[in-house]
Amino acid sequence: MSAPASFKSEFLQTLQARGYIHQITHPDELDAAAAGGVVTAYVGFDATASSLHVGNLISIMMLRRLQQTGHKPIVLIGGGTTKVGDPSGKDESRKMLTEDGIKANIASIKRAFEKFVAFGDGPTDAVMVDNDEWLSKLGYIEFLREYGAHFTVNRMLAFDSVKLRLDREQPLTFLEFNYMLMQATDFLELNRKRGCVLQMGGSDQWGNILNGVELIRRVDQKPAFGLTTPLLTTASGAKMGKTAAGAVWLNADALSPYDYWQFWRNTEDADVGRFLKLFTDLPLDRIAELEALPGAQINEAKKVLADEATRMAHGGEAAKSARETAEKAFEQGQTSADLPTVELVWAGPEGGLTRRTAEALVKEAGLATSMREARDLIGGGGIQINDAKPAVGDLYERDQVIAELGAFKVQKGKKKIVLVKPI
Repeated sequence: MSAPASFKSEFLQTLQARGYIHQITHPDELDAAAAGGVVTAYVGFDATASSLHVGNLISIMMLRRLQQTGHKPIVLIGGGTTKVGDPSGKDESRKMLTEDGIKANIASIKRAFEKFVAFGDGPTDAVMVDNDEWLSKLGYIEFLREYGAHFTVNRMLAFDSVKLRLDREQPLTFLEFNYMLMQATDFLELNRKRGCVLQMGGSDQWGNILNGVELIRRVDQKPAFGLTTPLLTTASGAKMGKTAAGAVWLNADALSPYDYWQFWRNTEDADVGRFLKLFTDLPLDRIAELEALPGAQINEAKKVLADEATRMAHGGEAAKSARETAEKAFEQGQTSADLPTVELVWAGPEGGLTRRTAEALVKEAGLATSMREARDLIGGGGIQINDAKPAVGDLYERDQVIAELGAFKVQKGKKKIVLVKPI
């Protein structure tokens, strides 16, 4: 359902102005509710890994916008739904995790949210809940009798999350097929127990969100709303938050603040303004100034984006350190121990290898996923080791490290430097 041209509530005005809204149910009703009092809304996050990633960040930022405009966020951790697996946007079934693995992931990802929303007991303070609290207590027969009658298989098969898997002839397990019923149950539970009237999420969640909205309106005859954001891709069409090295994690123990800063610094020119609106708190007029910088000056806007995004996720000191390290390395030609470092076990005289090829150093640095890719990068002139371009097959002794660093400086192009430290 499309949004109207203008809203009365500050919450929806903010979301619209910054580009968060893709689809919205009952927009006039939701706008009136948000203009007339505190709206409680939630986003769900399954605990499939020990950290969330940049692909989750737009939903986290919506909860931040909600709180900034005087409303109450609920962070729903899917301790229960993680046991099942969401088929939305997936080509294959999710790997099944153990109970202990899910609990460990929940404990780890909780830390990220505290950087973006304020938790507490106040009327607009965020709260965190785990849907395993109620889903694990539902007996299967009870679940089917209580909720199954409100959903038709015809409707469920029509949702894109299901159709895409079936169209691609990818298996969709009965376990996963139940996921959308479980998510609808989450919304109903939060509505009844916590007065939550709005579920938000990415556009791939539209069908699941609609199920919850309709369940509440049908069973309890109460207002309920859904709102989705666009699924983000970069200007070149790549999926937001994915790099050649893998996901861009939010937890510092999964990805260093330096690498996080570098991710935002390397934003494509055409995406700078959009990302500043979505992922920073900068005023829109300041963003307009940065977006309009001509030519190479757009790189200054990228640094501001990297500073602001990193400050939000990791704090001001981490953002400052990351920027200084990057500027020293890429603009002043200096190298510091603050650069990303990987340790490489270097065999001694009795352990065989005493020398390493250039390709091995590139691969160990994480700048190539295979020796073949490393050879291609070196052959194409895209690699420097200790500030010199190597040839394929060049051999390096342990004592050829940069003395003050005790490491090899391995650089890919103009944007990536990693120190490889023999141990």
